[in-house]
Amino acid sequence: MAKDMTLLWGSGSPPCWRIMIALEEKNLQGYNQKLLSFEKGEHKSKEVMEINPRGQLPAFKCGDVPLNESCAACFHLECKYKTQGTKLIPDCEVGRAQILQRVFEVNALVEKSSSVIYYNWMVPEGERHDSAIKRNKEALTAEVKLWEGYLQKTSGGFLAGKNFSLADVIVFPAIAYLYRFGLSEERYPKLTEYYKNLMNRPSIKATWPPTWKETPGQDILKDI
Repeated sequence: MAKDMTLLWGSGSPPCWRIMIALEEKNLQGYNQKLLSFEKGEHKSKEVMEINPRGQLPAFKCGDVPLNESCAACFHLECKYKTQGTKLIPDCEVGRAQILQRVFEVNALVEKSSSVIYYNWMVPEGERHDSAIKRNKEALTAEVKLWEGYLQKTSGGFLAGKNFSLADVIVFPAIAYLYRFGLSEERYPKLTEYYKNLMNRPSIKATWPPTWKETPGQDILKDI
């Protein structure tokens, strides 16, 4: 069943990781996959461009259908294999609505964390401003506090109810990314509890970024 699927991915990329977690949760192991290097520019290769003309990873095909936006791919897998593996979207309207809210809302978390993590990489040294760094950090701090608050109000240890759902598939890699770059475990106890509990979930453990196992993280977010 999974043999007609192809995933070209990069280690440590939350969008790639989302699809891999979804595939594991839907019992779709055995798909064709290839780990590519961002550092070597392999995401711009002809092999990738044939699936994803943006030259980005993931490059994913389900049969003959290309699905390069990770959220779209995860939704597609849940809809296509609804009765297989973990049920990631509940039938109840309230549960579905909360999942949709968290899934689309995570874009703000990703955008604000990227503004802090990649500022020094993207902005030449002579053009950097302390005010911009401060503003980006304040925006990310407010966003992280928002997610900490969400987890304080949920029961069961998941983002959208008592069960693991598509919200967790899509949001967890973004949260793990924060800890990879030094987010304080003490400052955000509920977020930390969520992160540590889910990092041992079989689907997440099986797809943990190999480069993260081999290299230490950074402390860019220690002040957030």
